Amino acid sequence: MKVGSDHFRTPVAREGVPFILIAAGISAGLFWAWAPLGWLSLLLPAFVVNFFRNPPRRVPEGPPGRVLSPADGKIVVAGPDPVSGRVRVSIFMNVFNVHLNRIPVDGTVTGVTYFPGAFLNASFDKASELNERNRVEIRTPSGEKVIMVQVAGLIARRILCYAEAGDALSAGTLFGLIRFGSRVDLDLPVGTALSVRLGETVKGGETILGILPE
Repeated sequence: MKVGSDHFRTPVAREGVPFILIAAGISAGLFWAWAPLGWLSLLLPAFVVNFFRNPPRRVPEGPPGRVLSPADGKIVVAGPDPVSGRVRVSIFMNVFNVHLNRIPVDGTVTGVTYFPGAFLNASFDKASELNERNRVEIRTPSGEKVIMVQVAGLIARRILCYAEAGDALSAGTLFGLIRFGSRVDLDLPVGTALSVRLGETVKGGETILGILPE
């Protein structure tokens, strides 16, 4: 699939359809077995639809060098790395957040690398090094390197990334998702001015996390 195509134009991500059908089938079976339980089980397909929803987002224009949030969720890391000096931002997505992921900056994808791993709670810092993850490297028009990592969580068992090396993409472009609870890490250039803080709730494709150095 080519990133930027009509793949993510539906209100619910296509990747969620099999799970929605399974949840609906379970509810139908419970209705057949015992109607009161069936009514209660409608929460299951409703939850799955909510998880895979794809709400419309308005990507803000400018300023140059803006870094958009790649995901919905809560900021759990925000600040310079004590060793490299590069700026780190991590966003934790719980099971009630939108789980589609977006490109954070204008630029060209220079590499995509998948790493198998564990499935620790994605809110833990060590999840960034030990969990299953997918690393996407982007080179901005000004030559800065931005690294984005999709990290699987405690329940998540599948990372989907449709971006490929050589893709020239705009900030806010939908490129993939992580199923059922996860995290996205950003590694930004030294001198990036952040405009978010720990604990803040952000929206993918709409919240400006900061500005890259000129």
